[in-house]
Amino acid sequence: MQGIQARDAASLALLYDETSPMLYGLALRVLNDAADAEEVVLDVYHEIWKAPSRFDADRGTVWVLLSVMTRTRAIDRLRKASARRARELPLENHYDSPSLAPMPETQSIFQQERNLVRRAMESLTSDQRRAIELAFFCGLTHCEIAETLGAPLGTIKTRIRGAMQKLRDQLLAPENP
Repeated sequence: MQGIQARDAASLALLYDETSPMLYGLALRVLNDAADAEEVVLDVYHEIWKAPSRFDADRGTVWVLLSVMTRTRAIDRLRKASARRARELPLENHYDSPSLAPMPETQSIFQQERNLVRRAMESLTSDQRRAIELAFFCGLTHCEIAETLGAPLGTIKTRIRGAMQKLRDQLLAPENP
C-alpha cells in the first residue's frame, strides 16, 4: 500500500495479481454473475488507486480493506439489480403460467432412454452394477464404494471402468438408435 500511496503503478499491479482471484471469488459468490463480479473487482482497485488514503494500517490489513470493499460493492450491485428487476416486472400476471412438466414428446424420449439404460444396466454383472449404482446414483467416491462393498480400491476402479465400457458398448450398439 505504501507503493500505491506513492502512486507506483507497479505496486497496484502486484496487489492486483496477489489478491484479485480471491476478491473475484468473493464477488462471484455474492452476485452469481461473472461479468458483474469482474466489474466489482475492477471498481475496488480503481477506488484504491484513486483514494489510497482510505487504507489505515491501524484499522486492519490490506486484505480486510479489499474484502470489505468488494463485499460491500457486490451487495450494493445486487440490491440495485433486484430493485431494477422489481420495477421492470409486472405486479400481477393475468395469464396462466406454463407447466413445468416436460412436453409429451420429451417424456416419450426420456422413457425410451430410461429403457435403454435399464437394459444396458442389466447386461452388467451384479458387482459391476452395484459399483455403478453407488457411484452414479448414490454419489459415492471410489474409496467410499470400496469401503461399502468391502473390496479393494483397485478392484472397485476396475469394476467401474469395465462397467462403463460395457455400458458404452451397449448404448452405442447398432440396434440401439
